[in-house]
Amino acid sequence: MDASWFESVQGYCERGDASFWAEPINALTNGAFLIAAGLAARRARGDGPVLALAAVTFVVGIGSFLFHTLANRWSMLADVIPIAVFIFGFFALAMARFFGFRPLAATALTLAFAAFSFGLTPALDVLTGRSVADLSNGSVAYAPALLALLGVGLGLLKRAPGTARSVLVTAAIFLASITFRTIDMGICAHLPLGTHFLWHVLNAVVLYRLLIAATRFRA
Repeated sequence: MDASWFESVQGYCERGDASFWAEPINALTNGAFLIAAGLAARRARGDGPVLALAAVTFVVGIGSFLFHTLANRWSMLADVIPIAVFIFGFFALAMARFFGFRPLAATALTLAFAAFSFGLTPALDVLTGRSVADLSNGSVAYAPALLALLGVGLGLLKRAPGTARSVLVTAAIFLASITFRTIDMGICAHLPLGTHFLWHVLNAVVLYRLLIAATRFRA
């Protein structure tokens, strides 16, 4: 493997050096994803798609733990890929289960959403002439997921008001988690621990709430 894959990545307040336990709080708070996965799987009880996404949630926790301990380029992929799988997987499930789209249509919509997600940052870079990823500490990548949650919640207001309210509350929690992720590096001088660990905890709540919403809707 190319040696560059093992280059150290230091992008969070808590990490002061390249050692394994340089981010103990960021690393250990990934346990919240494991708890969320276990609780969601217990509630799913035979709901195949939700159980699959609960398994992805578990992998999210493992991948993020690897990144916040090993902190190199390959472990960064172990962190971001499972998150992307969950986002697009849940979007497809929402299209099919919440809105009744057939598999082909749900897949097409998911592919369109993926294209929008991957294209947003480069488009904003061109429009602003600056790196929006640097300005947002990489959090701009999660803006499409937030917009999708808001869209799903609003789209369900008449069809399923209870589920709509749940999704919109989850969107608000996700916005808070994105905010904590974004400000992490900017407040190091005042809070050396940073706020990235709150991104983990709140995101675990977000994933759990989405899985439970999908399970309840099916029931």
